[in-house]
Amino acid sequence: MEELTKTEEPIMQVLWKLKQAFVKDIIEHLPDNPKPPYNTVSSVVRILERKGYLGFRAYGKTYEYFPLISKAQYRAGTLKRLLTRYFDNSPAALVSYMVEETLSPKDIAQLRKLLDDEPTTPGHD
Repeated sequence: MEELTKTEEPIMQVLWKLKQAFVKDIIEHLPDNPKPPYNTVSSVVRILERKGYLGFRAYGKTYEYFPLISKAQYRAGTLKRLLTRYFDNSPAALVSYMVEETLSPKDIAQLRKLLDDEPTTPGHD
């Protein structure tokens, strides 16, 4: 799965939230800084459809788009790429970075609780 571009990602975020939408609905839910033109959004949506991210239903000349890839599926692929590119495929290195650089003491306490409460599953140490 290809990475979303900076132009594609906000449109996918809207579609993940709405589940299905016409181009005008997507534009309505994009930030006002300023709103992109209809033709721009329409072009990006067609690119996303060609890439396999979106499907559509045709109503005459009008198209309603919907995600073919869930946000969770995209997140998993993105995390895998992040681990591979920047953390030598090591989840421990990623967590270590987060603990040292980005997590607050409250976040760390929540993470500890999550790890302590997590039941062990067969095949996992």
